[in-house]
Amino acid sequence: MTEHGSARPGPTRRQALSGAAVLGTAATLGGTSAAGVAAAATSSDATPAAGVTGQKPSRDLRELLAQIDPERLKATVLKLTTFGTRHTLSSQTDPARGLGAATDWVAARLEAIAATSGGRMTVQRQTFVQPVASRIPVPTPITNVIATLKGTAATERVYVVTGHLDSRVTDVMNFTSDAPGADDDGSGVAAVLEMARLFATRSFPGTLVLATVAGEEQGLYGSAHMAAQMKQAGADVQGMFSNDIIGASSAWDGTPPSPHTVRLFVEGVPTSETAAQAAIRQEVGGENDGPSRQLARFARDVAANDATGMDIRVIWRRDRYLRGSDHISFLEQAYPAGRFTEPRENFDHEHQDTRVVDGVQFGDLAEFCDFDYLARVTRVNAATLWSLAAGPGTPKGVTILTTPPDGFSGINTTTLTWTRGDDAGLAGYEVVLRETTAAAWTEVLPVGDVTTVTLPIAKDNVQFGLRAVGADGMRSPVAFPVVG
Repeated sequence: MTEHGSARPGPTRRQALSGAAVLGTAATLGGTSAAGVAAAATSSDATPAAGVTGQKPSRDLRELLAQIDPERLKATVLKLTTFGTRHTLSSQTDPARGLGAATDWVAARLEAIAATSGGRMTVQRQTFVQPVASRIPVPTPITNVIATLKGTAATERVYVVTGHLDSRVTDVMNFTSDAPGADDDGSGVAAVLEMARLFATRSFPGTLVLATVAGEEQGLYGSAHMAAQMKQAGADVQGMFSNDIIGASSAWDGTPPSPHTVRLFVEGVPTSETAAQAAIRQEVGGENDGPSRQLARFARDVAANDATGMDIRVIWRRDRYLRGSDHISFLEQAYPAGRFTEPRENFDHEHQDTRVVDGVQFGDLAEFCDFDYLARVTRVNAATLWSLAAGPGTPKGVTILTTPPDGFSGINTTTLTWTRGDDAGLAGYEVVLRETTAAAWTEVLPVGDVTTVTLPIAKDNVQFGLRAVGADGMRSPVAFPVVG
């Protein structure tokens, strides 16, 4: 049977949309009769559907990505290893060794970078005392160093990127042995500092938050505090990325190296989902359409290209098997978030005492990092953050109506409504579609600068989404509609 119950062969969905793109918009739905809607559906000037393509980087973005410097990244990682250990429980007063000395150095670097921003970037040491808890035997000060590049948008929207400053060895409670932490997570810290250096002299509509967090190895304590503080302040975090172990591309398990691939872990069912939200999701089939999945699709669209030299391998999991990183703290606050990490982890060089056994070197040493690879991963992050902050915000209030607004019957239709954004230069919106089995959006339909659209497509067989489009052609991440 076809979509409308006829056994006769019919047009494909794209053919139908090409000839009948929009049954109604905010300008035509009110008071429009069924006959009028049908006439609008056959209008010769209807916008046809097209295939979804990636967003090409602008000249300015390409110039920024070309400035990401492997040698500077290497210098940062090497410097971080000189503090001996950066364990959360290590000294915070020794001027040369321990987490306190490393925190001081990172804060000084970010403050020097902020001085180039013309006042747009500020740096904060966010310190709190973590009470006794798992892997925290005594009350312990934890400090996140947070650089904020204030955006220009009328309504603030925020994008966060982190690397964790703390390190560890085999025994997670051992805070005295050397724990160089070159890859885990000196690499992520280096990426954050490099992006801060390049973004500081630029201005974006969206606000960028570039942070180093502590307490990750002991239980995500630093990022949990940071995310909770942002939630309490009402921050509209529309995307967050944790960069954790992003500095090596070599294979260790006999498989070929993958120097042009980075993994991006993103959950499907939201960590913060309520029982009511779960019930709706089960009825509409939204397991693959949470905000973090849309963030990953956006990252692939804007950052897997010749300007980064990278492919983004999206993994449909919250994190590696039974493991976690700082993005989970943001997921718990209902913020969309994902974790970038290298293609394969070498467990000889992660969470290990530095030693040689039978000629095999163990330990997280800088010699095992690939700084050209780290530069490419940094470019993926920078391209994604640039595109998020420079483009329009993710649409708000997107709703899919279960009853057509005019009450007409005899045709399977889908009506979407949303709230118009206040982004400067907002040009309009696009509806995106895909089969329920497709991993990425496959069709796009421009619908103009409206807040309602009705499409001649049944809801049963496809998924719908909505994204905003700027006058410069930049797109937002897709918003998945809620039931209205």
